Amino acid sequence: MMSSSTIRDLQRELENKANDLSKLQKDIAKNHQVRKKYTIQLGENELVLKELDLLKEDANVYKLIGPVLVKQDLAEANANVRKRIEYISAEL
Repeated sequence: MMSSSTIRDLQRELENKANDLSKLQKDIAKNHQVRKKYTIQLGENELVLKELDLLKEDANVYKLIGPVLVKQDLAEANANVRKRIEYISAEL
């Protein structure tokens, strides 16, 4: 038969393992949410890039900065979106 100190030690060890498991589950859930966010952003940016590719070189492109739409050069907008896609892809 096990002594009460052995049982307490086993119980403490079990609680520690349960806490570790809980932390891991929270980390996995957090990582899943971050990955989901990046995947959505990647899709949005790829869609924007396709739309920008459809535009003529002299088309007006605007970027939303706070509450204001600011005119932006098409080449600059293309470069910015490509950089964002590159960054997001690296994060995934």
